[in-house]
Amino acid sequence: MTISPVPPRRAARAAIALGALALCAAAHAQTPAKPTPKVPPSSDLDASSILGVEPTGPSQPTPRGLDGHPDLTGYWKPIRTRGKPGGNIGKDQPGFKLPFTPAGEAALQYNLTKTVDPEAVCILGGIPRHNASGLPFEILHTPQRLATLYVYNTHRWVWIDGRQPDPEADPRYFGNAVAHWEGDTLVIDSNGFKDSKDGKLWIDENANPQSEKTHVVERWTRPDFDHIHLEMTIDDPVYYTKPFTFSRTWVHGKPGEGLTEYACNENNIDAAHIGPGPGPIGPDGNRGSGYDGKALPAVPPPPEFYDNK
Repeated sequence: MTISPVPPRRAARAAIALGALALCAAAHAQTPAKPTPKVPPSSDLDASSILGVEPTGPSQPTPRGLDGHPDLTGYWKPIRTRGKPGGNIGKDQPGFKLPFTPAGEAALQYNLTKTVDPEAVCILGGIPRHNASGLPFEILHTPQRLATLYVYNTHRWVWIDGRQPDPEADPRYFGNAVAHWEGDTLVIDSNGFKDSKDGKLWIDENANPQSEKTHVVERWTRPDFDHIHLEMTIDDPVYYTKPFTFSRTWVHGKPGEGLTEYACNENNIDAAHIGPGPGPIGPDGNRGSGYDGKALPAVPPPPEFYDNK
């Protein structure tokens, strides 16, 4: 059998291609693998990893999704605001005092004297409380739906598909939320909340109450890559004489940071050690350690924290 010789030009091209593949393989073998970012376990959060740090350098542009709107996806960490209490939904009110109705004042006194902090016994904090929390959270955002993930291994889903609020929604800790865009602002409208009358819901860390008639409107903006901002209005005609507002800004976490598993019910030392109410609330509006240069406790607090109560 006669074997036809390979034409010289084709042979040359084949040799060049094989040589290029060999060079690429060698270069790939010599390129060191990028280290895998380490994610700090959420159960190991302490003051050094909870708080965000204002970025330095030029501002980075706001990322946008396929629909052209700002993409709110990110791991968001709280920053301290001097002169403002932490965990207090009334931080923007004169004297940090909320405008209670008589029923609201009675509900507050009930929470202060009869109920244990619901989050301390692993009951969902819900909204608005999580918006006042001192802990980080994570957002995963698609054009049709937004998920907010919290340290306590719970989450909130928000539809952004044009549906309207359900006027007869079943009561939930996070309410029933739908959202729409107003320019570059995502507006989340929530109703159908649980009521503090069952002793299982506080609106913040200071035991302030919330009724089933509460209506919450959140306006979320992302002015650049590193910041996310909230303007929230709470309207509860049962416990408060008028709507009131709450605003806050978070900063983006470091590369590789994010939430992991957190089991509240496992080794929960809070339930056996704490009594009713939030504990002392100072004139600065802070429950326990505050934001004005005071040290924040470890999360969870060490056993000796309870021995001194």
